Amino acid sequence: MAHVITKMCSKAAACVGECPVDAIHEGEKQYFINPDDCIDCGACATVCPEEAIFAEDDVPEEHKGSIAENAKHFE
Repeated sequence: MAHVITKMCSKAAACVGECPVDAIHEGEKQYFINPDDCIDCGACATVCPEEAIFAEDDVPEEHKGSIAENAKHFE
């Protein structure tokens, strides 16, 4: 399971430096987590000022589309 960055992301970038495997990449409007590289450590979620990062199974219903958006960003 990977972590997912939702549309609540404001690109504050606190998460980028916390990822031990460099799975977080910048998109045009937000950051994305590569689901193939994420080791599910949760370090990024603990420093996100918007609380925009969730474990895939814990993504709120209104943000479930972010799961596919994160994966699509890395296709």
